[in-house]
Amino acid sequence: MSIAACLLTSSPLSSPNSLTITPKFPTTFPLHLHLRLSSSATCLRHSRSSPFLTFCAGGDGGDINSNNNNSGGGGGNDENGKHRGGDDENAGDKNRKEAMIVLAEAGRSTESLPKDLAAAIQAGRIPGSVIERFLGLEKSGLMRWLMQFGGFKERLLADDLFLAKVAMECGVGIFTKTAAEYERRRENFFKELEIVFADVVMAIIADFMLVYLPAPTVSLRPPLAVSAGAISKFFYSCPDNAFQVALPGTSYSLLQRLGAVMQRNGAKLFAVGTTSSLVGTAITNALINARKAVDKTSAAEVENVPILSTSVAYGVYMAVSSNLRYQVLAGVIEQRILEPLLHQHKLMLSAICFAVRTGNTFLGSLLWVDYARLVGIQKAHEEDTAA
Repeated sequence: MSIAACLLTSSPLSSPNSLTITPKFPTTFPLHLHLRLSSSATCLRHSRSSPFLTFCAGGDGGDINSNNNNSGGGGGNDENGKHRGGDDENAGDKNRKEAMIVLAEAGRSTESLPKDLAAAIQAGRIPGSVIERFLGLEKSGLMRWLMQFGGFKERLLADDLFLAKVAMECGVGIFTKTAAEYERRRENFFKELEIVFADVVMAIIADFMLVYLPAPTVSLRPPLAVSAGAISKFFYSCPDNAFQVALPGTSYSLLQRLGAVMQRNGAKLFAVGTTSSLVGTAITNALINARKAVDKTSAAEVENVPILSTSVAYGVYMAVSSNLRYQVLAGVIEQRILEPLLHQHKLMLSAICFAVRTGNTFLGSLLWVDYARLVGIQKAHEEDTAA
């Protein structure tokens, strides 16, 4: 790097014993300065102490003459005043250096990592903390096997308690949902046992997906093709959880976070809810028909559950109520509140997550019974008796 030097000429002598030195800068050509800044702070000074030239630039600055226009964070301006994505480039460099330092300390190379993770490191999309978590999870045989699947890997790298939360949901789901059904039905619980069974079966099938889909992730997806449409590119850039914390060098707009609620999870949970309800109601109707065949007296008392209307209603319920509740639970309550407070106390963090998720599951069961009766796909037993 070169800095234009001052041209010094002597002025007329005011006296034989005095000499005044006057700095003169050339006026026939502009002063050009080209700086490319790394993630660490850089301070450039004149070789001698000078009151005229002192240039200091921090790691948050931009590449002044960069030709790389990123759409992410802020940076320097080019000669035409256009905003450049210097912050994204600096964050990417910092992420890459952190990851390489962690790998060097562990005696690993990028060639020993899964291809998608290695590509994300080279692209500067993940910081060193994610690599530390990967190396820690890899020590467990079960986690190492699960991380062979991209979806599990992205979620485990974002939350090392993800698998424990899946176990919490599936483990307590059957008990909390049965308790909620009893709370709503009370003395009619056994009279409406077929409906209760359908609700519990639907819930257990869907429980896993309710934890899986809205969970925060570390995106390791390969870039989209250049020919991809605008809609595909938009939804590709949406996070999996609308409230999740963005990694350094990554940012989400409000529109992208709304896209996570509607398309990335809402549409998927509608399909999951509808499918699980089809399975649950089909099993329930098969049990009802078997009961009618054995006990002729119950043929008039027990009616088949409407399959299509129940399935669509449950799909809508999951896409709206369940989707929003689990988005807030995973992205706000757990990742933004509990995790920062109890990061060093995993046992306490797990216990509180267990309590919160148990309460959320019970609440969801109560809301489903009320919703099902509101839309008319289920009726209380006393209503049928009165009719």
